[in-house]
Amino acid sequence: MSQTDLLGQLQIDRSARDDAPPRRGGVPWWVLLLVIAVGAGAWWFLGRAPSAISVKTALVQPAASAPVSSSVLDASGYVVARRQATVSSKVTGKVLSVLIEEGMQVEEGQILATLDDTQQSAQLALSQAQLAGARSQLAEIEASLRQAQADYQRQQEIYARKLGTAAQLDAARAAAETLSARLASQRRQIKVAEEALALSQVSMDDTVVRAPFAGVIIAKAAQPGEMISPISAGGGFTRTGIGTVVDMDSLEVEVDVNEAFIGRVQQGMPIEAMLNAYPDWKIPGDVIAVIPAADRTKATVRVRVSLGVKDPRIVPEMGVRVRFLESRATADEPKKAQLSGVLVPRSAVIEAEGKARVFVVENERASLREVSAGATIADFRNITAGLTAGQSVILDPPADLTDGTQVNKEP
Repeated sequence: MSQTDLLGQLQIDRSARDDAPPRRGGVPWWVLLLVIAVGAGAWWFLGRAPSAISVKTALVQPAASAPVSSSVLDASGYVVARRQATVSSKVTGKVLSVLIEEGMQVEEGQILATLDDTQQSAQLALSQAQLAGARSQLAEIEASLRQAQADYQRQQEIYARKLGTAAQLDAARAAAETLSARLASQRRQIKVAEEALALSQVSMDDTVVRAPFAGVIIAKAAQPGEMISPISAGGGFTRTGIGTVVDMDSLEVEVDVNEAFIGRVQQGMPIEAMLNAYPDWKIPGDVIAVIPAADRTKATVRVRVSLGVKDPRIVPEMGVRVRFLESRATADEPKKAQLSGVLVPRSAVIEAEGKARVFVVENERASLREVSAGATIADFRNITAGLTAGQSVILDPPADLTDGTQVNKEP
């Protein structure tokens, strides 16, 4: 084969290529599949990326500069409400409807229940009819009085002309005076009818039971169809109340202090209250008053204590432990704790397996630190090693918080 033949075999046949059908444009299917797979993987990864946890923090304080209040007395008591009322009706009647349930918030004047008002409605209608009748009689008497006064005036003119007798003049004057007296009496009758109508309206209003003040319903005592009375009927078939409402803003604590130590308690001194249901929650407050009477059976004196916070977790009749602290006026400066290291809030310390740990916020992440914990002083814990003053520790660490988790400080 010559060289010319070899070169001819290597030449591209363009005529065959031109005759081939045109190729469709677009992206190959496997490229589209790859893009979808990459997008799905990115969405799955971003969706599983951990989000930052919001936490409460506190600064670590030097122990030498932290004031410490010591307790002078501990006592037990209960949460009570100064404003609490079992609401009843003013009249005896059958309950028509009850509009309350336990736990409901009510406003002052809100309708709690209604009674059957059939009798009161009838009496009200009667009083309205009596008032309307008295007013119609008044109009009749006024018309008669005008006629009598005109007759009396004419009789005076006739008598002056010597055309009438004195008896006729006296009769006309008597008729006018009689109607004038009847008019005054009728006006008094209208006043009586108006008062009777007002009394009937009051009786009608007494069938509606309203809240005496704003508060929360803690007990529902009656149902529709039952009889209710403001006084006990004695037979056990008549209710004496619709429900009990408590003003939650009036909650305070009453404690019984042994009379041997009552001299340590003074009005206005600070306290710390710890509910039995929430023993780690320290509620500040003050002594309202020491009741000037002792209980001879228990040898105690009752003390009223105010609570410095309003919280729905505080409910009447809860058990509470009260620590009476040194009075703020006992010294010009607070006493300083003779401690080393730093102080952190008790809620920041996690104790497990005989070790104490805290979460420190570093670069917006939680860092778990093992520390050496010392004495507990009020709401603080003395940390002798592992922390330095000025660091931020996380309070009440969430259960899902781990070392290295990204966190956000709550304001």
